[in-house]
Amino acid sequence: MMYLLLGFYTLLAALFFKEWFFFFINDPEMSVKTRYISGVILAIATIFWPLIVPLAYLELLKFHKKHKPIIDLLISLPNAKIIENHRYFQEKITES
Repeated sequence: MMYLLLGFYTLLAALFFKEWFFFFINDPEMSVKTRYISGVILAIATIFWPLIVPLAYLELLKFHKKHKPIIDLLISLPNAKIIENHRYFQEKITES
């Protein structure tokens, strides 16, 4: 049973590291210092993923709750196109 849990932990740690590493690599604007600090944080987050993932999900829920009217508006736009009239968005947000 312990080996099964250890295997599960290691498998998910590897999957999370792979996904987070691609986000890390694809940021061309990072300085060397920021890249070093981000690498350390990436290693820590990979080790402690059972704590990090639920906390990140809670942050995502908080963000969604804070910006719900805008998110709902963007979802409801059929075949969303760039609309340069910002008043349109303001009217739609105040209606909801």
